[in-house]
Amino acid sequence: MSDTTTRALSLLNLLQTHRHWPGTELASRLGVTERTVRRDVDRLRELGYRIESSPGAAGGYRLEAGSAVPPLLLNDDEAVAMAVGLRVAAEQRLVGGPETTLTALAKLEQVLPAELRRRVGALAAAVQAGAVRSGAAVSTEVLSELALACRDHERLRFDYTSVSGAQGERRVEPHLLAPANRNWYLLGWDLDRDDWRTFRIDRIERVQHTRVLFTPRELGDDEAAEMVFVATSWSPQKVEAQVVMDLPLERMRELFGAWSQGATAEDGDRTRWGIGGPDWRDALYGLLWIPAGVEYRTDFPEPERSHLREALERALRALSSPPPAAPAAPAANPHPR
Repeated sequence: MSDTTTRALSLLNLLQTHRHWPGTELASRLGVTERTVRRDVDRLRELGYRIESSPGAAGGYRLEAGSAVPPLLLNDDEAVAMAVGLRVAAEQRLVGGPETTLTALAKLEQVLPAELRRRVGALAAAVQAGAVRSGAAVSTEVLSELALACRDHERLRFDYTSVSGAQGERRVEPHLLAPANRNWYLLGWDLDRDDWRTFRIDRIERVQHTRVLFTPRELGDDEAAEMVFVATSWSPQKVEAQVVMDLPLERMRELFGAWSQGATAEDGDRTRWGIGGPDWRDALYGLLWIPAGVEYRTDFPEPERSHLREALERALRALSSPPPAAPAAPAANPHPR
């Protein structure tokens, strides 16, 4: 293989790993001049790759979608990851059904060396794919666009329908995608709310790439997992109530962590927080997490409000009464063996 061909393939590999590359960075990576990079870009265009170029100090190159799919360059790990992902996707509720993914999987595995096919089989067997098997269907196009933005740290705009049915545009720095509790979720930093938020992907429409890159905010794996868990735990409940507590929003977020999602500032000193559950006892559990000494008010509905008041009054009487006598000690056995 000639040096020119090798360099062009190396350039293609770089263009496939990021959505935008400055020309100076490509030249530095390949050890050539920017003029040589331009010539290699032209060669790739002749082969059917649609590469967009932009002038200026911040200009560079971007691999765009074309009218046909040109050959892709994948290393061994990428090929294995793609094949495993296709196997998992065939079992999920993705729009288009399993037929499309199985066809793509067959084409990919056909060209995989035997050693890589064995790796695919071993990894796929270990993947637990049932997390979203019976959840809401999601668009593979939306899922792909979100995945690219997470990888490239690119800010997004999209239309979102909340659990209450409210619709609006959201501006988000996407962090990760996660299948959980039968649905797919996007975890990201909501720029308008200045806080982490989770979004059900089946409620996301019209994803718009801004081409504005961001520096990812620090977030531990455990914190991210808890935020996704909180999102999967929240859905319309039989018993719902609002709590207004005498605690500033920022302090409430510090104390409640991921469970503060959905809380809003009532004013500078108070925070509004929603609680709920299938039964008034479950909703009571949320009230018990309000820190000691913090006063609060709630619109707990009737008749659950009366049930809760009666249960608490009995609990107070029990706590104010003398404790029950200790059980009598068992009688000694007069005929020990």
